[in-house]
Amino acid sequence: MTRNTEGVLVAVASALAAFGVALVEFAGGESIGAQVGLTFLVFVIAFGGIHVSLRAWAPDATPLLLPPVALLAAIGFLEVYRLSPYRAGLQRWWLLLAAAVTCAVLAFLSRAGLSLLRRYRNTMLLVAVGLLLLPNLPSSGPLPIRGLTQGGSRLWVVFDLGFTELHFQPAEIAKVLFVAFLAAYLADRQAALTGAHRKLGPIRIPEPRQLVPLIAVWAGSLLILVYQRDLGASLLLFLTFAALLYAATGAAGYLVAGGLLAAGGGLAAWRLFDHVQRRVQAWLDPFADYADTGYQVAQGLFALGTGSLSGSGPGLGRPDLIPNAETDFIFAAVGEELGLAGSIAVLCCFALFLAAGFGIALRSRDRFRTLLAAGLTFVIGLQTFLIIGGVLRVLPLTGITLPFMSYGGSALIGNFLLLGLLARASQEERS
Repeated sequence: MTRNTEGVLVAVASALAAFGVALVEFAGGESIGAQVGLTFLVFVIAFGGIHVSLRAWAPDATPLLLPPVALLAAIGFLEVYRLSPYRAGLQRWWLLLAAAVTCAVLAFLSRAGLSLLRRYRNTMLLVAVGLLLLPNLPSSGPLPIRGLTQGGSRLWVVFDLGFTELHFQPAEIAKVLFVAFLAAYLADRQAALTGAHRKLGPIRIPEPRQLVPLIAVWAGSLLILVYQRDLGASLLLFLTFAALLYAATGAAGYLVAGGLLAAGGGLAAWRLFDHVQRRVQAWLDPFADYADTGYQVAQGLFALGTGSLSGSGPGLGRPDLIPNAETDFIFAAVGEELGLAGSIAVLCCFALFLAAGFGIALRSRDRFRTLLAAGLTFVIGLQTFLIIGGVLRVLPLTGITLPFMSYGGSALIGNFLLLGLLARASQEERS
């Protein structure tokens, strides 16, 4: 694929978003209005701006990253608009802001390069921890920034701008910074982690002085998230940590240990937190308490079953019956209105993005770029698996959002930041 083809596919995705909005308007008995043109304009500005930035500051980056993201964003926006036109209006602003962040990252790193992240890894760690601590601010008081508890978790920050309030989830940015820190640390300590070992019975472990500081940082960040009851982000961070250790050392024991510890942590969370017990109960038997704990999961299953092969069509289904469909259950909304065909198209877009990300990691000749690209791709892959697995009842719900598709400005900015870093890693790998 060439850069010109990338531009054409971005334009097609923009037209698809506008066409989807038009179909929703027709389904509601309306005619084509300003929302259609505004949607097309926003998508062209956002993704066209990223395309132009790639041409200017990362011309050798793989063109396989941006098109699937644009298509996912278009399908996601279609469902968000169908469920809540007000939130769709906000999502357009967030999309423009996220695209501006990506362009700024590409411009800034075009001179400094990714080596700057490696050099200032400790600074990134401090910023990430600071972001994770922000939701612990008081919920009331004179400060224009305060914490907010929703759904049993304290993971939101509210910015009081005077004329309006802006809700933001700092963990979405912190996860990207934390992955960059882990990649830099493991790249600098790879020889020590894979070289000298100690024996603990039949098990060989790296030298404690190399591994203990890293585990302490990880555990501290994890404790902050557990204290805030942000268990979805905790699980995502932990599994990414284990996957990066495996990528850096090649020792499969880290994956086995990570899986066992994740299962143990999930069991402990189930015993300690009421909202986790409710989610597990809804996962095991959503129809046992259909009117309460199992209602969201059951409605998601009904939506997927109703969608059949080609779906009911945009605006003609009833995904509005699913609580929080535009955030937690947007994949169920896609399954109902676009059917199995639309669901498979979404999965193929994610698969293409993950293949491109892991391809960047495998081809890179620098250890830091390899681990950074692998870690960022792990984050998107694990997040996609956790949320789609929750919708399909393969896993309990974790409360995280589907990348690039769900409503939410902080998630959109964090994932577009990740996209910019992957594009820069591809540029440096090819040049």
